[in-house]
Amino acid sequence: MMSSVYLIHPCQTSARISEMTDSRLHSVLFVGFTATLVALPLAFGSTRPMYAWPFQVALQLLSIGAAWMFLVRARIIPASVRRAALPLGLLAIFLLMQMLLILVLKRSIDLNASQYQLLQTWCLVQVFGLTLLLVDSSQRLKWLITALILSGTFQAVYGTLMTVTGTDYIWNQPKEAYQGVATGTFVNRNHLAGYLEMTLALGLGLLVANLETNQQRTWRQQLRSWINTLLGEKARVRICLALMVIGLILTQSRMGNTAFFASMAIAGGLGLFLFRGSSRGVIILFTSLLIIDIFLMGTFFGIDKLQARIEKTSIETEQRLIVNRLSLQGVKDHAWFGTGLGTWYTSFPQYRNDAIIGQYRHAHSDLIQFPSELGVIGMLPLVLLVIHSLIHAIRVQVSRRSQFMRAMGFASTMGITAILIHSISDFNLQVFANASTFMVLLALPYLAGTLDRQPSNRSLASSTHE
Repeated sequence: MMSSVYLIHPCQTSARISEMTDSRLHSVLFVGFTATLVALPLAFGSTRPMYAWPFQVALQLLSIGAAWMFLVRARIIPASVRRAALPLGLLAIFLLMQMLLILVLKRSIDLNASQYQLLQTWCLVQVFGLTLLLVDSSQRLKWLITALILSGTFQAVYGTLMTVTGTDYIWNQPKEAYQGVATGTFVNRNHLAGYLEMTLALGLGLLVANLETNQQRTWRQQLRSWINTLLGEKARVRICLALMVIGLILTQSRMGNTAFFASMAIAGGLGLFLFRGSSRGVIILFTSLLIIDIFLMGTFFGIDKLQARIEKTSIETEQRLIVNRLSLQGVKDHAWFGTGLGTWYTSFPQYRNDAIIGQYRHAHSDLIQFPSELGVIGMLPLVLLVIHSLIHAIRVQVSRRSQFMRAMGFASTMGITAILIHSISDFNLQVFANASTFMVLLALPYLAGTLDRQPSNRSLASSTHE
């Protein structure tokens, strides 16, 4: 009996080992990146340099690893990076412009603050780029989304327990402000609200991804589908959403709650129009969220207090509105280039008056602080970036046949819209944890527009492929 002997060429063996090494490195980088995003809110939202620097170092190491893998090892650049060429170009223009103004021309009223903010901006650009580079399959996209949902759920539960037990501590440190309301591991309740707005949008997107698209069903099939939604695997996501809504209500953040429901109405309205064959499921999902979470759970967790706080709001007496109104004078005085990146705290004292009590580190509006620091010229690339991402998120909901990818377009639309609305009266984008999560939302449409258009070894079995 003759036996056949197959010899493997040494070059083939070397190529396989190299491919396995690259794959393992890619997985390690993805896990490290996801862990970094989840850990960012834990250190008081990474609001101060002493809390943010470990994560900034982690982002540098992850970027070096990704550069080595894609440039030195010549791994194929994902299609999402090519799709996001314009946003990446806008971010590069913005960074180069700020480097020129701050490092070369010294055009800033506080160079130290501008240099630190430039470093933080570089890290945020890295978050955007790493999202595009490391999330190369729908399975990894789902893992990333799930991790952020779990992070939001933890923040909501932590804040809820803190409130109902009367424990005004963040970890082992007493809270300096916002006693009696949920802040999670953030210093400011509005920052927890902003974070929950984004993770709630991702959770709703994950539920929308699992909506039934077949409308030709008997009433028994429909009943079975609804029961599965309430009691099956989807129930875990639904429970997370309920916990996050409770946490959002307990923040008693007026604009945070307003932004969440307004963005859900806007994104949901678009979804009803754009999601072919799923409009009934979208209506049922949003109706259940409103009825179960707000009118039932909210009754037990303080929605009446939130309502009373909204009713007592007075435009004339709101200190933050006075701060914002005075800050507008700074925007007018430095309309083209601003006072310098990260310099609002330095520039505001020359405009404040006796009506302002206490110190303010930020304008209580991103829509005022950014123009104040950057001017029209500096704002232009960022405005174009957000507009382009939103347009692409809507386009994904129209062009993709994959229910999962269209749902990610919905989640991005809702999350971006929520933060833009909330930015009218708060400064979530000045908080490193929230700004990083926002960069993921901006990158999400480019992933949803390209992933799984071609067969992938790591394709998501549960999603509907094209």
